Amino acid sequence: MSGFTFQTVGSILSKPGATTELGILMSELSVSKVLVVTDPGVESLGLMKVGLQSLKAAGLEVCCFTEVKADPPEPLLLKAVEFAKTSSVDGVIGFGGGSSMDVAKLVAFLATSEQPIEQAYGVNNARGSRLPLIQVPTTAGTGSEVTPIAIITTGATEKKGVVSPILYCDWAVLDADLTLSLPANVTAATGIDAMVHALEAYTTKHKKNPISDAFALQALEKLG
Repeated sequence: MSGFTFQTVGSILSKPGATTELGILMSELSVSKVLVVTDPGVESLGLMKVGLQSLKAAGLEVCCFTEVKADPPEPLLLKAVEFAKTSSVDGVIGFGGGSSMDVAKLVAFLATSEQPIEQAYGVNNARGSRLPLIQVPTTAGTGSEVTPIAIITTGATEKKGVVSPILYCDWAVLDADLTLSLPANVTAATGIDAMVHALEAYTTKHKKNPISDAFALQALEKLG
């Protein structure tokens, strides 16, 4: 067998009701004021209610950026970064789908970095550190919570990515309760997305290894 490497986020919490522990996890990361990055749909469904209660019960100040949209454009990202800076937050939570989590990754990085976003695009170009970061997915599809990748729309038809270990979050918090109130079409579409990711992982020649195979097969078994 050829040698391989496997890397993912530092810690994963997976259980129904896991968002009740957000306050504890953020406190352990020495955060006092947290920015929650999400989209209007997640906000309107009330999916953040339990998580916000947990953060406030732990004594944390909380502010929210709720303007994320699908395929987030660069101006929106920069608006979120400026909001984080002016709010003087010292921790970030991405709460929602892949777009919200991608924006949260880059906000956590750019809020403390002097590096312009233009210089961070590409592989291993992002330099420095980031704010403490927790990711809370509300769908089963994108897997953004465990990747070091963020995709931003930079033009009418162009997208660019930032790929860097800096973007791995401190905690991925997987709360199955969050998926129960999603619209049926969202549940179906993101379920298919998850199946495609698993198939890609199992059939690719690029960085395929026994660990990724095990995850892919287990995912397909659960999704099938």
